[in-house]
Amino acid sequence: MTNITDGDLLLKNITAQAPFPICFADLEKAVAEKIEAGPFGYIRSGAGGEQTLRNNRAAFEKYSIVPRFLNDVSKVDTSVHLFGKTYPTPLLFAPVGMNGMVHDEGELAVARAAQFLNIPYIQSTVSTFALEEVALAAPSATKWFQLYWSTNEEIAFSMATRAEEAGFEAIVLTVDTVMLGWREEDVRNQFSPLKLGYARGNYMNDPVFTATLPDDSFESYVQGVLQNVFHPTLNWAHVRELKKRTNLPILLKGILHPEDAKLAIDNGIDGIIVSNHGGRQLDGVIGSLDALPAIAKVVHGQIPIILDSGVYRGMDALKALALGADAVAIGRPFVYGLALEGQQGVQKVMTNLYDELKVSIALAGATSVKGLRNITLVKQDGTEVK
Repeated sequence: MTNITDGDLLLKNITAQAPFPICFADLEKAVAEKIEAGPFGYIRSGAGGEQTLRNNRAAFEKYSIVPRFLNDVSKVDTSVHLFGKTYPTPLLFAPVGMNGMVHDEGELAVARAAQFLNIPYIQSTVSTFALEEVALAAPSATKWFQLYWSTNEEIAFSMATRAEEAGFEAIVLTVDTVMLGWREEDVRNQFSPLKLGYARGNYMNDPVFTATLPDDSFESYVQGVLQNVFHPTLNWAHVRELKKRTNLPILLKGILHPEDAKLAIDNGIDGIIVSNHGGRQLDGVIGSLDALPAIAKVVHGQIPIILDSGVYRGMDALKALALGADAVAIGRPFVYGLALEGQQGVQKVMTNLYDELKVSIALAGATSVKGLRNITLVKQDGTEVK
């Protein structure tokens, strides 16, 4: 339960000794001026003509809040309950790979920030540092492992086992990357962080993967990852087998169709992440927020729903929570914070997002995350959503 006061939220930013970009546009501008075009373009861009990237933002603009007043909103409960644990905020760190391309401490810095803030951290398969290194860096943080399937499925099973043994508390299987999206910005910049070695951490520490390499050269690693990272045969049978191989809850990341949400429940999946990969996979795809209400309707509270892709503000998180998400994952903003100031930058970005969310919940007339489900939203044409 949090007290809502001006000094707690707005004034602390106004009186801060060292100004830090407070909105996403300023963050992006500052990072564009600091890092090289290749890494910046990789983080910023979407697939193809970037319609999906734009759809994500347009979806948030589409919905407006109709606030209620004369409620006592002096105390706001922002806590959420996921997989047996209660967290002080409904925010998570989305899995973003290859953090080492923007900061030397990469995922280690992000995991430490997650530990400090008590926000669950989802580590990517294609991370610069191995999951075991992250576990040591942030031993008390809640850590989930995002799993990319592998052409050699034994590599996928090995990584899931390693995550469980290292104390990770869930497996997040990404289902929308059976092959790489058409990313014109990376072609334009002639930039591939994978080929530069920024995704080595988990692969070069995996005994099943390294056993497949002809030698321990950098070239063998790159070729080995390229041979395994794309998996167009991934299907529900693989999901069921993964469930047999781990005791951890399994979430599917990349669900956008309500029928796939139904199938996830039918196949015993423990959670869903509604996501279009931040607009970086298939172009011309529905915005994640637009996909959320139909999925929330069919799931009907049976398993947790997390929303990611295009969440740049606290108000974005509020709208997602009001439309049926149980929690919201943040991606690009925290990576920009990492690029600017390492762990401290990540903490500043996530704190600002949380502070905006917290005051926005109160100003909407709610006193808890669950209470947001009772808030009325309207679309641009005046249609009332709830």
